[in-house]
Amino acid sequence: MSLFERVLRYLGVYKLYGKWLERNVKSRPMPQHVGVILDGNRRWARSKGLSLEEGYRIGAKKVEELLNWCLKLGIKTLTIYVFSTENFKRKTEEVDVVMKIAEETLRRVLKDERVHRYGVRVKALGRTWLLPRNVQKLLYELEEMTSSYSNYYLNVAIAYGGRAEIIDAIRQISSLVVKGSLKPEDIDEELFEKFLYTSHLPNPHPDLIVRTSGEERLSGFLLWQSAYSELCFLDVYWPEFRYIDLLRVIRTYQKRQRRFGV
Repeated sequence: MSLFERVLRYLGVYKLYGKWLERNVKSRPMPQHVGVILDGNRRWARSKGLSLEEGYRIGAKKVEELLNWCLKLGIKTLTIYVFSTENFKRKTEEVDVVMKIAEETLRRVLKDERVHRYGVRVKALGRTWLLPRNVQKLLYELEEMTSSYSNYYLNVAIAYGGRAEIIDAIRQISSLVVKGSLKPEDIDEELFEKFLYTSHLPNPHPDLIVRTSGEERLSGFLLWQSAYSELCFLDVYWPEFRYIDLLRVIRTYQKRQRRFGV
C-alpha cells in the first residue's frame, strides 16, 4: 500500500476514495481487451514464508477475482498469461505444482455459473498438447461448453509463447502455399491474423497490457497483437493485486492519447 493510501486509510476515507475512483473510471471509455501477465507468485510466497503451492493457489484465486472485476466494469475480453513455453524449463516439482493448481482452477470454472450467466467464452492460447492430459481434457471441455458464447471472452495463455505462436502460424500458411491453395502474394496482415491463437476474437489486439511484480517486459506475451497496446507495469506481486490497482491502471490508460502510429 502506498503512502497516499495509508494516509487515506488513517483519515478514514480510503473506501470513499475507491468509490470515487470507480465512478471516475466508469465515466470514461473503457478498454475492451485487457491482457494481464500474472507475475510474482513465487517471490510473494517466499516473502510471506509460504510454500510454492500456497503462493500459486492464492494467485489462482486472484484470477477468479479479476474475472469478477472485469465483468463488473464491462471489459469484454480478458487475456491472462498463466504459463509460458519457457516455464517448462523450471524444476519438475514447480511445473507439477502449477499444473495441479491449473487443474483445480479449471474444475472450478467448469462449475462456475458466472460463465453461463454472462456468456463468457473460454479459450486456451498456446501449445496445449504440451500440457498434462488431464489439463488438456479440462480445457477442451471448457472450450466446448462455452463455444457458442460471445458476450465476454476469457483467454488463458498456457504453454504459450509469442514467438511460438508466430512460428505456428507461419507453418500453417507455408503448408497451404506448398499445397497450392494459397498464393504468397495473397499473404497480408489480415490473413496472417487468421492463423494466430487469437483468431476467434472480435478484437485480438489488447488495448491495455498489465504486468505485476515490478518487471518491465512482455516476456513473449502477445507479441504480434500488442504492437499498439498501452503498457502498465506495477510494483506489486500478483497475489496482492487489488481492484483499486485495476482501476488505477485503467485510469492511466484513459489518460493516454492513442495515436496508432499516426
